[in-house]
Amino acid sequence: MDEVFKALADPSRRRLLDALNVRNGQTLRELCAGLDMARQSVSKHLAVLEAAGLITTTRRGREKLHHLDAAPINAIAERWMTRYDRRRAGALADLKRALESAPMNDFAYTTYIATTPEKLWQALTDPAFTSRYWGVSFETDWKKGSPMTWTERGAKTIDPEQVVLESESHRRLSYTWHAFTADWAKANEIDDETLEKLRGESRSRVTFTIEPHGEMVKLTVLHDGFDPGSTALEMCGQGWPALLSSLKTLMETGSPLP
Repeated sequence: MDEVFKALADPSRRRLLDALNVRNGQTLRELCAGLDMARQSVSKHLAVLEAAGLITTTRRGREKLHHLDAAPINAIAERWMTRYDRRRAGALADLKRALESAPMNDFAYTTYIATTPEKLWQALTDPAFTSRYWGVSFETDWKKGSPMTWTERGAKTIDPEQVVLESESHRRLSYTWHAFTADWAKANEIDDETLEKLRGESRSRVTFTIEPHGEMVKLTVLHDGFDPGSTALEMCGQGWPALLSSLKTLMETGSPLP
């Protein structure tokens, strides 16, 4: 938490967070142009923000994309607002609301897990693992372009647009999100109105990036491709933190969260 406070103390770094809050997933060049700051200065500030867990990065070809991760700020706000009255925590609450006020069209999350890249890859692809912490199993050979069948709570989802987008063993995995079918909605107790909204939205995609980090593994999850105001993004944004916490617990203790 000290690193987060130190990172937020600098006005230039707060400007960078504001810029990513307006438009997430920007490159270093885009951030420099939008803030009229020297490239070297922006790079140093981004390094501090990433070390504090306030941003995460992903690769798109040769470009590095920067994504806002508001979880540390939310954690600070919740902790201080519960220990002290809201008036005294007003500044933190305002910051939290500011970060949540502008719509974001993707979800980015980074976690560190005490495991190996090989074991984490297995946990992301082997149905014996995914069914334990996710309740979902996949039928695919995990080759780029291959179709995927999703099974969740007994509901099997098959669609020609459910495909593997990238597959670099032990390093990077990306695939399109599943179709929203009536069977899936029934199994997950999704009402008809919500199902119609989901069906009218563009198909999103999720990308897992696995990087060795000392005796641990850094896992970055980017779920993007959502429409503005997406119902699917709201649902996935609530589900991913719990799912990834369960994955981490399974890898480190042998049992997922209840």
